[in-house]
Amino acid sequence: MEKNEVYLSTKKSVAKPVHSGHRERVKNKFLKDGLDGFEQHAVLELLLYYGIPLKDTNSIGHALLQKFGSLSAVFDAPFEELTKVDGVGKSAATLIKLIPQLCRRYQENADKDKNWIFSYDEAGKLLINKFIGRTDEVIVLMLLDSRNRMIYCDVVNEGTVTTANIYVKKIVKLAVQYNAAYAILSHNHPSGYCMPSKQDMNSTMWIYEALKTVEVKLIDHVIVSNSDFFSMAKSGIMSEVFDSELDTE
Repeated sequence: MEKNEVYLSTKKSVAKPVHSGHRERVKNKFLKDGLDGFEQHAVLELLLYYGIPLKDTNSIGHALLQKFGSLSAVFDAPFEELTKVDGVGKSAATLIKLIPQLCRRYQENADKDKNWIFSYDEAGKLLINKFIGRTDEVIVLMLLDSRNRMIYCDVVNEGTVTTANIYVKKIVKLAVQYNAAYAILSHNHPSGYCMPSKQDMNSTMWIYEALKTVEVKLIDHVIVSNSDFFSMAKSGIMSEVFDSELDTE
């Protein structure tokens, strides 16, 4: 009987989550005030409650920041590197990798009714959202009709913009399929520098010429890096291609 009592007592103590009172206080703080008052490690601590049920996630949050340097760098870190941090298993690493892509899907859904593009800045701000959570270079195509209504916006290729020959046929096909009048090309620079390279400008010319054969005008090439973007059309660096402004009337 005494052994059973010891077993039940031990079972109850094991089943009780570590620092449960602290966790409830952190959750209640978030529900009351949001994340604005949380330090970076505390954001990770709270998130990891849902991937690591029985450990001190505060120390794990600190370890992640120490290894990767910032909150955004933690979310952008490769899955395999995350699992090398003590205490971070596959479930926790999957949860961390889910967040940036969840943010992108949320923002894309929030933007779904923003169908009219009347300036380069409007286009750039919408296109930035297509690259949230992406650590590899991808190519995005935006198509507009003759009234500047957005009729298509999605990833058309994963890889560098310099391999334009791989996806140029797809761009032309989509432009014809959607009966587009205008096209805006976009790609990201995961390195963090959004100024165009010579290869970027060469690719822009190839795609401009290809679209011209189906009477679709390339009106901008937007390069995205993190939360910043560079509009080739607005900068004026390729005036032989981008010779007119978006209609703002």
